[in-house]
Amino acid sequence: MEINFKKGDGLVPVIIQDEQTLEVLMLGYMNEEAYKQTCSSKQITFFSRSKNRLWTKGEQSGHYLIVNSIHVDCDQDTLLILAKSKGPTCHTGIRSCFNTRYNHNFIFKLEQIIEDRYTNPETNSYVNHLRKKGLNKIAQKVGEEGVETVIAALNETPKDFINEASDLLFHLLVLLKEKNVDLKTIAKNLEERHHEPA
Repeated sequence: MEINFKKGDGLVPVIIQDEQTLEVLMLGYMNEEAYKQTCSSKQITFFSRSKNRLWTKGEQSGHYLIVNSIHVDCDQDTLLILAKSKGPTCHTGIRSCFNTRYNHNFIFKLEQIIEDRYTNPETNSYVNHLRKKGLNKIAQKVGEEGVETVIAALNETPKDFINEASDLLFHLLVLLKEKNVDLKTIAKNLEERHHEPA
């Protein structure tokens, strides 16, 4: 990967996105040394312009950013890093330095939460309650929620429809997890089908 550090007086801007939700978490800068340290440690390290030194995100809070993949733009002077955050990214304690009103890709975050319930079962978790009942019950719930969504669309209020559609998506996410299929696979399949001739 060729990166042009000379264009910005030794620094390149680095956009950090959540690897799963794709929400933009922060913007920082790297020099060549910070880039090399990031690549070797897999923990994102920036060059701090105010401190005039390297600093690893989370070195004080423990909220590290773990590298998933690194991409350079077409001019080789800006980096995009997809990362997993070990806690809030912003020093103020919120998930993103840009403080958006909500995570526009929360459905991916919900997928992550369901994954966590499977990995770390909790006694009172509805996801684990469903999982114990098995594939047939999970699939049945998707069918039930699908019917309820249709009924709400035809006969109920917009709020009722939104609630039923939300229930349907949630149960579909649980079914996808039960079948070991993630949203990225579905998105890739939809993209491929979109490009198929009509």
